[in-house]
Amino acid sequence: MRRRSTVLVPLAALLAAALTALPAGPAGAEETEQVRNGTFDDGTEPWWTTGNLTAAVDDGRLCADVPGGTANRWDAIIGQNDIPLVAGETYRFSFRASGTPGGHTVRALVGLAVEPYDAYHEVSPQPSVSGDSYSYTFTAPAGTAQGQVAFQVGGSAEPWRFCVDDVSLLGGVPPEPYEPDTGPRVRVNQVAYLPDGPKNATLVTDATGALPWRLKDADGAVVARGRTVPRGTDASSGQNVHSIDFGRYGKRGTGLTLVADGEASRPFDIGTAAYERLRTDAAKFYYTQRSGLAIRDDLRPGYARPAGHMGVAPNQGDTDVPCQPGVCDYRLDVSGGWYDAGDHGKYVVNGGISVWELLSTYERTLHTRGAERFRDGTLAIPESGNKVPDLLDEVRWELDFLLKMQVPEGQPLAGMAHHKVHDEQWTGLPLLPSDDPQQRELHPPTTAATLNLAATAAQAARLYQPYDREFAARALKAARTAWAAALAHPEVYADENDGVGGGAYPDRDVRDEFYWAAAELYLTTGEKDFRDHVLASPVHTADIFGPLGFDWARTAAAARLDLATVPSRLPGRDAVRRSVVQGADRYLATLDAHPYGMPYAPENNVYDWGSSHQVLNNAVVLATAHDLTGAAKYRDGALESMDYILGRNALNISYVTGYGEASAHHQHSRWYARQLDPALPDPPAGTLSGGPNSSIQDPLAQAKLQGCVGQFCYIDDIQSWSTNETTINWNAALARMAAFVADQG
Repeated sequence: MRRRSTVLVPLAALLAAALTALPAGPAGAEETEQVRNGTFDDGTEPWWTTGNLTAAVDDGRLCADVPGGTANRWDAIIGQNDIPLVAGETYRFSFRASGTPGGHTVRALVGLAVEPYDAYHEVSPQPSVSGDSYSYTFTAPAGTAQGQVAFQVGGSAEPWRFCVDDVSLLGGVPPEPYEPDTGPRVRVNQVAYLPDGPKNATLVTDATGALPWRLKDADGAVVARGRTVPRGTDASSGQNVHSIDFGRYGKRGTGLTLVADGEASRPFDIGTAAYERLRTDAAKFYYTQRSGLAIRDDLRPGYARPAGHMGVAPNQGDTDVPCQPGVCDYRLDVSGGWYDAGDHGKYVVNGGISVWELLSTYERTLHTRGAERFRDGTLAIPESGNKVPDLLDEVRWELDFLLKMQVPEGQPLAGMAHHKVHDEQWTGLPLLPSDDPQQRELHPPTTAATLNLAATAAQAARLYQPYDREFAARALKAARTAWAAALAHPEVYADENDGVGGGAYPDRDVRDEFYWAAAELYLTTGEKDFRDHVLASPVHTADIFGPLGFDWARTAAAARLDLATVPSRLPGRDAVRRSVVQGADRYLATLDAHPYGMPYAPENNVYDWGSSHQVLNNAVVLATAHDLTGAAKYRDGALESMDYILGRNALNISYVTGYGEASAHHQHSRWYARQLDPALPDPPAGTLSGGPNSSIQDPLAQAKLQGCVGQFCYIDDIQSWSTNETTINWNAALARMAAFVADQG
């Protein structure tokens, strides 16, 4: 199953009443105009406006004075309904618009005029005073007789005047082939290589024989030379490629380039400073994901926003949340925690794996020379200065939320954990958490969520003990209670169709969660019952390091890695450690065989949702094998895996915002939404994009990426939620690997 079960985001729930259906034309018809009176030669009919606008024809244009003081784009709308759309047909949406004064953003869209108000195409231009022309091509993902063209012009503090003319929606136009800009054919890690680490690149070329390459410093001087190694056709991209190894050059520097076959790579450094920044930035990501807290501009300049979901209008809030109808008759305060992804949902199963990976990142430092890497003050968060390592403070924000999701004593399924909390219906983009008007709901408890709580609370109990004994004791008590509840209710599963308003996160095999929870409880308590459950679990001797690696639904590796690295008296611990090394050997063999040098080669090159973090989690196994054995080959494999994430890939893009000359920065998010609203920011530096996803579930990806091969199933666009979302568990993998690489310096 996919990570999330989701639908296209809505336009707005304020649009009109019952509409008269019009028949849709056949697919492949001649070019046909769908908009009526788009030149306004016949007055304003059949255009409509919300009640706060009075539209009139002025100099051949439809103009409206927009009031100030509205909160949302959809608070003021000009639209036309009853637009027929045909699934799979390509349309050209065009118009001319002006704004006085300039600088105001318009949300122009084509979509459904009735529930669920899906947006099939939307853009957010800023029309000038003199007027600008706009033209866009898109493919309709569904057919309807109740389509709509709309211009949402609200959301401004000050009044302004909007005018529009020559509105057209032309059906049957030829599709425009999408050609990603992949830049130079020499693909490198655009951020940095370590001075004493591996240095590899990939050249895309038609040549079949070896070619000369040159490494140049920032002044253009040649500092190293060699010849490429032809690799043939790379199945993950369909490209003919060569490999370049310049690992013998280890001098530190900035702005280096690699030249081969008449092409110069994007610039990169040789040094460690970038990874020291990335270690911090990847962990800083979580502060701006916080729910229930105002984000301070002095701590994150450009990212300040009011607290979300605190029950302050228009929020329904998370301080007193009911269950879905029929699930329970109590209400819980589930405020706090991190927003899981680009929506406002909060999920125990995804929160659990995120907490584990961040706590394991910290726990690793206790057994290596990196104990000060996340000391108090390093992340500049509100808790800095309290003499607790900042990473523990940040993770505590999510742990407190997870503990609140436990079913209270005296209630049915007491001790279990609710699976998730989110909006009753999907909301649109952009939307600050503080502006979300939806009712919040607790979803039913599940065994998977309960075991996530047991595992992470047990892990927290041992790591927070030196800093807050009371919290550590509370966490351990909650873990024991959750464990007992899961044993009593071992087959309570999430409904895979429960994906309205938030992701479903279904998981009907919880043997790995039982194994993980027992392992963490054993490592914290040393108790025989938990040890025996670990040893008796069929997962304990299973080969768990498959091609896709570990994830929120595949948690056995969380147990195995901790059992291998956290000191204990577990019988047969040497065999556990060997299993990690054997898994690393498999990933290393995959990496060595891959022309782009990554430990990820899914069957038939079908890239999974969030493939970028799966590459990183496979690299975590390599890094752990290095920690266990000291063997340089595992260290080098882990380092080389980062090259793919930071630019050595078929698209020549860094999947980490702010790192590399060309990096993802339009991730799907309701508040990191500069692509739709210039007043909002791009994602913060150190944010990981999900990366290629062969299933391309969202309409934008389906329109542009049909027939894509492996690495090309990605587009850096805010509307591509299946290839370009950001999530807390994906960034946890980045934080862990960034910390490992920084430690190697």
